[in-house]
Amino acid sequence: MEDRNKLPVVIVGGLHSDARHQVVEGLLRDVPHSVALHHDLATAEKGTVRRTVRDTSGVLADGEAPLVNDCACCALREDLMPELERLAADGATRTAVVELWDSVEPRTMAEVIAAHGEGVVEVTGVITAVDPALVLPYLVNGDDLAEAGLAAAATDQRTVGDTWARQLEYASAVALVEDGRGDEEDRALISQLHPTAPQAAAGSKELTKLALAGFDVEAAGAGQHPACALLPQEAEEAGVSTLVWRRHRPFHPGRLYDALEDLACAAARSRGRFWLADRLDTLLSWDAAGGALCVESNGPWLASLPDAAWDMVPPVRRAAAALDWHPEHGDCCQHLVFVSPGLDREGLTALLDSCLLTDGEYEAGRTAWKDLPAAFDALLDPAH
Repeated sequence: MEDRNKLPVVIVGGLHSDARHQVVEGLLRDVPHSVALHHDLATAEKGTVRRTVRDTSGVLADGEAPLVNDCACCALREDLMPELERLAADGATRTAVVELWDSVEPRTMAEVIAAHGEGVVEVTGVITAVDPALVLPYLVNGDDLAEAGLAAAATDQRTVGDTWARQLEYASAVALVEDGRGDEEDRALISQLHPTAPQAAAGSKELTKLALAGFDVEAAGAGQHPACALLPQEAEEAGVSTLVWRRHRPFHPGRLYDALEDLACAAARSRGRFWLADRLDTLLSWDAAGGALCVESNGPWLASLPDAAWDMVPPVRRAAAALDWHPEHGDCCQHLVFVSPGLDREGLTALLDSCLLTDGEYEAGRTAWKDLPAAFDALLDPAH
């Protein structure tokens, strides 16, 4: 339940700009005394970010914020909180709708508001606006944001596909803008990418309720962390499949590395956590969309930590580890999820299984595993 002493903030994001605008207009109409705050990053090349505050009657105020560290998103962060605090203090605004610019990810802004808005503002909902017909084309788009004119900084190396995936998967609710072009496959893909998020039509009373229902920023962040992410479950609907692949035997680093390209392209979206035989203590994350794969180290598996260190581990992480606990390997595991129309489940499963240690390699033991070819060094330790 929202604290009436705080200004409720609804974040609306997504790469589908027309859908996003429609959602914001619907919220402004439906929520009395609400205003929309938007930072346009398209002018960042000129050294500024343009801010607009409006309600149903039109623009109430506009201005420019200077670029910070040559980063448009940094300028947004620096300018957002003072504007929200001003709206909270004016007494006339009952709800602020923050309409994010195309490639800005809602998690970043939600965490900024939570960290700096204590006692003044609070996030009550994160809505990702979706045109169902565009979900798959955007998800499989491996172009860099810079190529699409959507980069938020000169150093922005994200792709359209992975940015869109994270925007969708972080939302507390999905707003659907129906124009008759989307079909059952499109809607099944949305549901399987983020099965726990309720869906509602843009402009509906149901969406307004979801937008103001409350949002736990800390829990949402934990739900995205590779160690305890709430990954989708097995599903099959309208030609769209979700394959959940879980094993407790480690990967052979060389064979997995050789299969990376095929695995990254096997599904429109894949993510999860995995472990390599030559990096037994390291939890590795897998994040792929549009054929572009990101593999990163995310610290140690809990099984590799001394007992005394467990008290410093967040409860949600310990709970997630308990679900995957193995009597010999602890929480070390393979837990990868692939979501896509036309998924070759059998072929993909066979390819993943072929990358695991064979019986002979497995029985050779941990000392021998550490001598396997360190195929992932270039990806995980580029400085070396």
